[in-house]
Amino acid sequence: MRPRRTRATTDRASRRLAQVSVRTRITVVIAVLTGLAMGGAGVLVYALESARIEREVTEQISQEIDEFRRLEIDPSTTEPFADVATLLNVFLTRNVPDDDEMLVGYVRDAVPERTQNRYGQEVLDEPAYQDALADLAGTGGTRIIDSPTFGETWVTLVPVSSSRDEGALVIVNFLRDEHEELDGTLRTYALIAVLSLGLITTIAAFQSGRLLAPLRTLEETAREITATDLSRRIPERGNDDITALTRTINGMLERLDSGFAAQRQFLDDAGHELKTPLTVLRGHLELLDQGDAEELALTRELLLDETDRMSRLVGDLVLLAKSRRPDFLVLGEVELTALTQSVLAKARALGERAWQLDAMARGRAVLDEQRITQALLQLADNAVKHTDTGFVVAVGSAVDDGRVRLWVRDTGDGIPVEDRESVLERFGRSHVRAGDDGFGLGLSIVSAIADAHGGDVRITDGEPHGAVVEISLPQRTMETTWPRS
Repeated sequence: MRPRRTRATTDRASRRLAQVSVRTRITVVIAVLTGLAMGGAGVLVYALESARIEREVTEQISQEIDEFRRLEIDPSTTEPFADVATLLNVFLTRNVPDDDEMLVGYVRDAVPERTQNRYGQEVLDEPAYQDALADLAGTGGTRIIDSPTFGETWVTLVPVSSSRDEGALVIVNFLRDEHEELDGTLRTYALIAVLSLGLITTIAAFQSGRLLAPLRTLEETAREITATDLSRRIPERGNDDITALTRTINGMLERLDSGFAAQRQFLDDAGHELKTPLTVLRGHLELLDQGDAEELALTRELLLDETDRMSRLVGDLVLLAKSRRPDFLVLGEVELTALTQSVLAKARALGERAWQLDAMARGRAVLDEQRITQALLQLADNAVKHTDTGFVVAVGSAVDDGRVRLWVRDTGDGIPVEDRESVLERFGRSHVRAGDDGFGLGLSIVSAIADAHGGDVRITDGEPHGAVVEISLPQRTMETTWPRS
């Protein structure tokens, strides 16, 4: 049960955190990190300075002890010192200690002799000082005592003896002034750190607000965009990561807008084209005389013909809709020579024309053989519809500059230049001959198949007249990633 409570607590904390604005979180994180950095710097400075003070006191004590041990000759007699009292007296009178240092000489049964210091007798009367001397007597060494009067104090005892008497040199070092100076410096640092933290936090809040302003604009614009109006775009300012995100979202909105517009146009066109056959069906059914057998037969034949046209239209629309799906193509390596010959053989059944083979590409290409065959046969069927018996209709293929070209050429009516883009769109038609019952979907299907392969469709003039419709595809391998727009 305990892990469950832990997870629940974590989830609640995560939900509460998610309710805090990004600006606030950024500001808090910067403030916390800055505070930790400044606090850590203060602690480090205090530790380093405390170590420096202790090191200087230790060096000062070592220097005094070294000078004391080197003092062996009495200056007044130029002979070695006769007793400890004289040695301590000479050392104390010749030595000038620092303000935070006091030297005390002890000889058995004699009054202690010391150098001048502001604490003076207070130190000698301090119980902690006397206890330190008792601990160090005979062995020497250093003890640290703490007094409310003079603060942290280091007491160092150096035993000394002679043939006549014995005594000790006591070195007293006061660290109160050093610590007070360090504490004052840290208080100043703490004040400056607090002011700096407040300034940095204010700047962080202001700057994070400026940096996140494009995101607020992005949110406001996104709220105004609806499924029926994708025309709004997010303003792009600057050249940073947020601008790149804005540019990407604008591109996504552009694609969505184009896709929805195409869908709406598709539905409008499909509804318009289906309206006519449905009207024909309804009209004949309403006027049908069930008692007239001949009229029943004629109406039945007419309705079946309209039903076939509707089925063909629905099939073409379904094919166009599927062309956007990733499983529309079944790719494989195809021998281009065999493909060209197969398409020409199948096309001959479309009509009595002077069928020709312009050229045959050699080699292999990766494509969907059935879809390409379907597209070429659609082009051949269009060529038959726009030519007369005996006119030339040719099929060809070639490979140039890394592209596979497949075309159908005819010597018929041709396609005017101003209509060459519109005929590639759904329900787009140019001038047609009488009796052409097409829907204007043939070339749009060919364009969709080419687009699914990453290629395009080009329409040019034939020689001496007519049209050449060419499918141009990139020559790819099976490992190539196929782009889908």
